[in-house]
Amino acid sequence: MMGYANSAQVGSGVRQRLYSRAFIVGDPSDISERFVYMVLDTQSGDTAIRNGILEGLQELGPEYSMYTQKNVAVTATHSHSGPGAWLNYLLPQITSLGFDQQSYRAIVDGAVLSIQRAHENLAPGTISFGSAKINDASINRSLFAYLANPAAERARYTDDVDKTMSLLKFSRASDGKSVGILNWFPVHGTSLLANQTLVAGDNKGVAAYLFEQDVSADADAADRFVAGFSQANVGDTTPNILGAWCEDGSNSQCRLNDTTCAGRNQDCHGRGPYFGLDDGGTKSCYEIGKRQFEGARSIYDTADFIPVSGNVRSFHTFVDFSNFTFTLENGSVVSTCPAAMGYSFAAGTSDGSGAFDFVQNNPGTSSNPFWNAVGGLIAEPNEEQKNCQYPKPVLLNVGQAERPYAWAPNIVDIQVLRVGQLVIIVSPGEATTMSGRRWREAVHDQLVASNTIAEPIVVLGGPANSYVHYITTEEEYNIQRYEGASTLYGPHTLNAFINSTLTHLPYLADDAKGTPPAGPSPPDNRNRSVSFISRVVYDGAGFGQDFGQVKTDVSEFYTRGAIISATFVGANPRNNLRLEGTFVAVERGNADGTWTQIKSDEDWELVFQWKRVNSLTGTSDVTVTWDTGLTGPGVGMYRFRYYGDSKSVGGTITPFEGMSGVFTLT
Repeated sequence: MMGYANSAQVGSGVRQRLYSRAFIVGDPSDISERFVYMVLDTQSGDTAIRNGILEGLQELGPEYSMYTQKNVAVTATHSHSGPGAWLNYLLPQITSLGFDQQSYRAIVDGAVLSIQRAHENLAPGTISFGSAKINDASINRSLFAYLANPAAERARYTDDVDKTMSLLKFSRASDGKSVGILNWFPVHGTSLLANQTLVAGDNKGVAAYLFEQDVSADADAADRFVAGFSQANVGDTTPNILGAWCEDGSNSQCRLNDTTCAGRNQDCHGRGPYFGLDDGGTKSCYEIGKRQFEGARSIYDTADFIPVSGNVRSFHTFVDFSNFTFTLENGSVVSTCPAAMGYSFAAGTSDGSGAFDFVQNNPGTSSNPFWNAVGGLIAEPNEEQKNCQYPKPVLLNVGQAERPYAWAPNIVDIQVLRVGQLVIIVSPGEATTMSGRRWREAVHDQLVASNTIAEPIVVLGGPANSYVHYITTEEEYNIQRYEGASTLYGPHTLNAFINSTLTHLPYLADDAKGTPPAGPSPPDNRNRSVSFISRVVYDGAGFGQDFGQVKTDVSEFYTRGAIISATFVGANPRNNLRLEGTFVAVERGNADGTWTQIKSDEDWELVFQWKRVNSLTGTSDVTVTWDTGLTGPGVGMYRFRYYGDSKSVGGTITPFEGMSGVFTLT
């Protein structure tokens, strides 16, 4: 799975389907002035994914020719509970055992399909902006680094994370119905813990699901309403709002400066609102998602919306950050560095700790021989690189590692979108709270100073397009906690992004002509990436059994609120991902004897779990579990249906179905 960099976290089922949500904004009088803002239920945007999306749009024909590098932004909810093995660079591939075409194609094809559907449903409409504070959905997990920022700067803000949700409402002109919302709110997708192995969109996946389900009953909402819950300056936020605590029996909070317990990072863990349940963070995840949904719904229902109107503009360029030289506001000439990870990167965070002896706020070197050997094998940093990255002690000199292919990006995306007075900074990395504030403010001030927009509304979305890990302020970088150690291009990374953004802002002006230079192309590693992921060899039902046969059936009666499950003779779900479909369903009996599907594996309360029973015989079990207490289904008769696909020794894949017994809810 992708997010916690834990090779032991191997997917075992689905708690919630992952989705791509696409929003297209355009000028009705000029089809060239459009942009696409995508929100994927994945860990990040990525170069390989974005390349695949752009190629897929080209394959759709001339009707889609206006969607290009310039105006397609691929952002992610930053869920840490999705499949891995689809990223462009080697470093994030390692813990997912390389690059998997099936995972990659599922993401790309779903993303392209969402754009296609948005394009086919384009219609004249209006956009309006609203906002509200959500006070109980996130805290700062790296407060020690945040406190290194100037006191005067911190005093300008009431909170150490941004707690304002910014929201766009899209309404159709023909009937006034709302067709969707898109909002920005920063909170890490780490409610679900590294010890759970079910695919899910984490808290933002929950929020989007709840909003789309809730609004479906509204008369003023259009069919197929889309709710996009986008990330913002997420870098130092956490949904584990009870704080970081020691799980070593001391019942004390983790040490502030390095997030350790008696010198060990492995015993320090963040606690969500329902800490103490042995559920892998499931209930806490639902709660944090619910709080974001409620915040968005309150804006949608009661906010004093500001009309968004004016020209549509966008730009995109690539910039090589391996040695980008520029001038700071104080006149100093500075440079970025080839990408590198520091020692505190290996320590992880309170959301998911690292292994071995690494700790955050680590200014020195590790005594661990394994990591010392790995770091030396990649590419030994020379003195110039060490000085450039200072005070980061370089653990992995990934920006100068090219064997067998590039380990990390040196070439970054610079992209900004505009509709009227709303401007969206598309960040390729996880900007911290203060980094996002500085970046937004710099863009806001230049737009005003240049008379481009009198009263701009500036938001930041990401991680997008190419994943460049973290973007801290220089002060936070100097502390060298996890976020600073994961800021690839040295202490001037944030200022380099701000400089590159401001340089190209004139392309957003009403009278702007042309496009910025494309810049150097990043490497495309899709066809050279390695994979150590084993394929599905074959499935076996087992002696005297059939695929889909019930092994453990439901009882005849349950009271509402019960957790109900059944187990079937299963097959490997990788044989058919059933995109746009489902692995499992709940069906309700009708008075006329027919059955209607009421739940699928997109629903949070219905869980699909797969377990290999015997690798030699290829046998496996599938368990379907329904928590009827979450949404309170009505009294009636129900049953489970399981949709599977088995693979023979010869490679033939055959679909099958399984059906549980009928049970009655009372």
